[in-house]
Parts: sequence; structure tokens; C-alpha cells
Amino acid sequence: MPRLSVPKTYKMLINGAYVRSERGYVNPQSDGTGKVIATYPMASRKDARDAVTAARNAQGGWAKRSAFNRSQILFRMAEMLETRRKGLEESLVQWLNFTEEEAVTELDASIDRIFWYAGWADKYAQVLSSVNPVAAPFFNFTTPEPTGVVAIFTPASSPLSGLVSVLMPVILSGNTAVLVADSVSPLSALDFAEVISVSDVPNGVINILTGHREELITPMANHMGINAIAGFGLSNEEEKKITELATSNMKRTHFGKDNGKTYWQQVDSQSLYAVLPFIEFKTAWHPIGV
Repeated sequence: MPRLSVPKTYKMLINGAYVRSERGYVNPQSDGTGKVIATYPMASRKDARDAVTAARNAQGGWAKRSAFNRSQILFRMAEMLETRRKGLEESLVQWLNFTEEEAVTELDASIDRIFWYAGWADKYAQVLSSVNPVAAPFFNFTTPEPTGVVAIFTPASSPLSGLVSVLMPVILSGNTAVLVADSVSPLSALDFAEVISVSDVPNGVINILTGHREELITPMANHMGINAIAGFGLSNEEEKKITELATSNMKRTHFGKDNGKTYWQQVDSQSLYAVLPFIEFKTAWHPIGV
């Protein structure tokens, strides 16, 4: 007698714990034949608030860690993704109709991207800092600091390499993140959440929500605990709405294009300057000879 398969019930990642949606809503995920193979939660406003609270509570401790320690943790994340890549490759083939070759390329790009940004965690400050010439008897230094809590609306075209490409520049400097995974391909983000939980990442540093983007834009843009919002592949109306609501506490906003799956797999999609929208610059004056 053939056995019945058991579809996986995915959960969101909030404060290091796997949680169901507060309102109990789930969406089915089908494979290429229309067969339901998994369900994933639809985040509510309260889920968004809980994620922001977790990110806020974790931000101070994450920023106080040494840059080298943050680098080690991000390297560990890449190592754990490498060990679990086969399962994620199979998921991409089953759920998103990737070919096996495309799935391998997607995982290669994702792992390499994490390694690349991990290497910058203890180096970016040297490159972006400066000693400024001033016409007075002072030393004048400018150094970068993390912005705080950043909400990220991930690109839809690339379920994993796009996600890590927009996440890594945010957290390497000491920010914490609340990701809203696009509803086109949310399961890869939730698979990645299971990698995060075994990667030594402190609870609350990365929080992952799934659901309809249009339902979460308003509570995220209005939330006073968020310091910056990034969106990739948003419509003009969505960008305008975020920009208007972000004025409530002068949130930084950063919008980027979603140039397709192959773009996020290319080296051109990684840059040290992707860190800039999510850091503040502090300038200090110090008298010479004191």
C-alpha cells in the first residue's frame, strides 16, 4: 500500500524561534503539477511588530560584538548553507521549476555571496573611514556606525541569491534585519531560516516573515522602531507609499531594481558600496597634543 506524503508546514523566523502566523492563515505551495507540497504562514501586523521588537532588542548586542566575531558568524552561515545545499537545490527544482543546473548555480552564487560579504565585516570600516584635513589644531576622524533596525522587502526573481545579496550588506555592519520574503517564492527564504538557526547568529538579528507584501508595507513603514527600509523590485506606488510613511520618524529608504534571476547570481550584484545606505557616519574632533 503506498504511503501518504506529509506536506511540510513552514514557519516564520522571529527572535530565533519558528512561529506560525498570529492570525492562523496559511497559503498552500504547489509543485509544477499542481500538487500541494507545503504550506507557509501569512504574516499579520502583530507578527511584523513582534519581529521588529526582536530585531530592536538584538541590535545593541550585535553591534557591540567585534567586527571579527560578526565575520566569523557570517562565515559559519555560509558553511552551514554549503552542508545543506542538496536539500535546497531539490526544493528549487521541485517548487520553482529550476533545472538542476540552474539550482546548482543559484546555491553556488548564494554561498559565495555570503563568504564575500563576511570578509568585509572587519574591513569595511577601514575603507569607508577617513582622516579629514582641517585648518585648525585638531585631529578630525569620520567613522561608520550601523543605522539600527532595517526592514527589507526582498526581490521576487531570485529566491535565495537575491535574498542574501540584499541581506548581507545590512547585517555585516551591526544592523539587525526584518525580511519580508516575496510571496512568489517564500519557501526558499524559510529554508534559509533553518540554516540561520544553526549558524551561531544571535536570536533576533535576522527575522523572516512571509505573506502578501501589500499587507505589510504600511505597518512596517509606520513602525517607529524601524530605522531604515529597503525594497527591491517594488512598484512605483509601493515606493511612493513607503517614502511618505517613512517620514514619521525620518526612516532612511533605499530602493533597488530586481533585474532578474541571473543578475543576482553575477559578481556585478555584489559591492562594498551596498553597505552605504545602512550606515551612519560619525565625525569626531580631537585637539592635537591632548
